[in-house]
Amino acid sequence: MPVNEIPLSLNAEQLIQKMPGVVFQFYRTHDGHMAFPFMEGGGMVLTDIDRDQLADDANAALEQLTGADFPKLMSAIERSARWMLPLTTRFRLALSGHKTRWIAVSATPEPTYLGVRWSGIMMDISDQVTEEHRLRKLCNTDPLTELPNRRKLMVHLTNLASLSSRHGTPLSIMMLDIDHFKQLNDRWGHLQGDDVLKQLATLTQSLLRSEDMIARLGGEEFMAVLPLTSVKQCHQLADRLRSFIAQYDFGLGTGQVTMSIGVAEYRCGEPLMNLIERADQALYNAKDVGRDCVCHLP
Repeated sequence: MPVNEIPLSLNAEQLIQKMPGVVFQFYRTHDGHMAFPFMEGGGMVLTDIDRDQLADDANAALEQLTGADFPKLMSAIERSARWMLPLTTRFRLALSGHKTRWIAVSATPEPTYLGVRWSGIMMDISDQVTEEHRLRKLCNTDPLTELPNRRKLMVHLTNLASLSSRHGTPLSIMMLDIDHFKQLNDRWGHLQGDDVLKQLATLTQSLLRSEDMIARLGGEEFMAVLPLTSVKQCHQLADRLRSFIAQYDFGLGTGQVTMSIGVAEYRCGEPLMNLIERADQALYNAKDVGRDCVCHLP
């Protein structure tokens, strides 16, 4: 490009206006009064913000942040002020039209005579957060049934086992397997088989309790985790579930889909693989005695 065609550089004020975020100064006095004496920039962050009000008093506006975002933000500000560490956090900001945007904050503190002053930038990261949620769902969800996958289930089971050991409360699991699923696929086709799996996921979620989690382990095998549940209670619930499925018409006729279920109760402090192996053995026992039944190991 010829030298005479190079555009003139922008001054600082023009550059700030073209930024996709907001440059700000934030001030908090020792007695807790907060204000934004300076806020300039572009993007959606400033769309519905009364900058004059924030320059005088930001306390009321910050208290209106969604859900737990206000205490989270206040905690981050306090930590930054106490240790003179960079302020890095994010929060949700409600805009007009009931739209909520995610805002990321990064600022550097400096002490002043009456408090602490931060200089930094705010950015609208809503698209980034949406993508994070999408990737997290992909990572934790079975794509066919939209149930939790093995990874998410094991994280959940590990947490519940820790609570069970700490408080001495019961915890049980079910291993569920569709009987003769290969024959079902061979007779009706894989698309019909996939539809059975999706219907089964919806049914089991509706029949289990809200605190229970059922996940697809792979193929036609599922696992359910039931907190605060003894093996006797788990067996009763599993048998009700088995009976309902056996009488349900999956579009193939009543009685065409049945399940074998193995249940086991967590022993305080045992490795989780031992618990899963015992439930697996109970499932094999259910298969051996004729299928469409529930077996359990204590």
